[in-house]
Amino acid sequence: MGCNSCSSGKNGQPKGCKNNGTCGTDGCNKLTVFDWLSNMSLPGGATPFQYVEVRFKNGRKHFFENSKNLSLSIGDVVATGAASGHDIGIVSLTGELVKIQMKRKKVALDSDEVKKIYRKANQKDIDIWQNARDREKAIQVRSREIAIRLQLKMKISDIEFQGDGSKCTFYYTAEERVDFRQLIKEFAQEFNTKIEMRQIGFRQEAARLGGIGSCGRELCCSTWLTDFRSVNTSAARYQQLSLNPQKLAGQCGKLKCCLNYELDAYLEALQSFPKTDVKLITEKGTAVFQKIDIFQGYLWYAYEGEWMNWFKISAADASEIVAFNKEGKKVASLEEYTLELEIEGTKTEFEDVVGQDSLTRFDKPKRSRRKQNKRKAGTAKSGDTKTERRKPRQNRKNTKTNTATGQKTGNPTNKPNSQKNRRPKNNNTQQQSSKRRPQTKRNDTKKS
Repeated sequence: MGCNSCSSGKNGQPKGCKNNGTCGTDGCNKLTVFDWLSNMSLPGGATPFQYVEVRFKNGRKHFFENSKNLSLSIGDVVATGAASGHDIGIVSLTGELVKIQMKRKKVALDSDEVKKIYRKANQKDIDIWQNARDREKAIQVRSREIAIRLQLKMKISDIEFQGDGSKCTFYYTAEERVDFRQLIKEFAQEFNTKIEMRQIGFRQEAARLGGIGSCGRELCCSTWLTDFRSVNTSAARYQQLSLNPQKLAGQCGKLKCCLNYELDAYLEALQSFPKTDVKLITEKGTAVFQKIDIFQGYLWYAYEGEWMNWFKISAADASEIVAFNKEGKKVASLEEYTLELEIEGTKTEFEDVVGQDSLTRFDKPKRSRRKQNKRKAGTAKSGDTKTERRKPRQNRKNTKTNTATGQKTGNPTNKPNSQKNRRPKNNNTQQQSSKRRPQTKRNDTKKS
């Protein structure tokens, strides 16, 4: 959905439109809605829907009435009504999809929240709006300094100016109730504007500011998630996750919203398992639940008093034992069911199918080559008797075996050119004669 200016430039560096939130195509903004009805024309005699969705800073959206029947399209900058003065926003959605969005968010057509669109913004309106937006960062830094000086337990996370620059809204988060009457007085004297303080939650703060989650993608609350449902620690327990607050908490400090995504699938899968608080009564003893594996369908039990010995049982066998116990019967032991699982060979191991590395390649430290060579030399000395009889390299280079006699003749010294260590020529003649004798006998026999 991005425009052409979002492509990369030289050396792979991104260009970016640098409109600072005023993108004309509305492709790089938060919580955008794809208008899949834009290429379809209305049937004959039908009038277009008079309400339009307008987006403001950081994904803040409101619905406005197009009472003057202006020809508006996505990306147009318009001047809208406000509580006092007027505001400047960008049209984010038009047509019949606005009616669906209003029904989804339960906004009535005749409610007081729905204001009117005055006109399309001219260049003067846009200049005033841009100048007000440029002041936000400096004012945010100064406002935090004032809040720290007054020792107020609050965090000013974001600031938004109205389009005409007559009002400034401060969004803050605080765990306790804050008395900011003195703060508003100093803000009004410092910034010469109308001040409005609005408290938001920690999740709303993360949605406004945005960020990257632990999964490597943008935060769901800042891209597509509009409603914040309550997340409990029971969702982590059902999914067999460790209750580690550092892993379960998101950037907002609360439990991650994605814990609710797969919760229904886990609850449906757990219906085929027996309850974890039910004990298995056998003749050997009473077994207590220890662990569960929902993906493979196994449970682990241990006898009371023998907590170190766990027995792996399938969900079907565990439910069968529970049914026997309800009838007043007892099973001999859990070992019978564990042996069946071992015979079936249900244990899965790592297989290098796609060419990936082993998952445990970093568990064992790498040994140096010197230690490996020493170990090989030690095993060779202890196990192989031939290596003990080997001569040094100097003697080994000059030793040669006589193929006829099988004896070793060599040069004990390092002088290969000495006359004493040369082989006599008679040996070579003897070897050749010894090899040719059998051939002469065979020829004699053939002639005879």
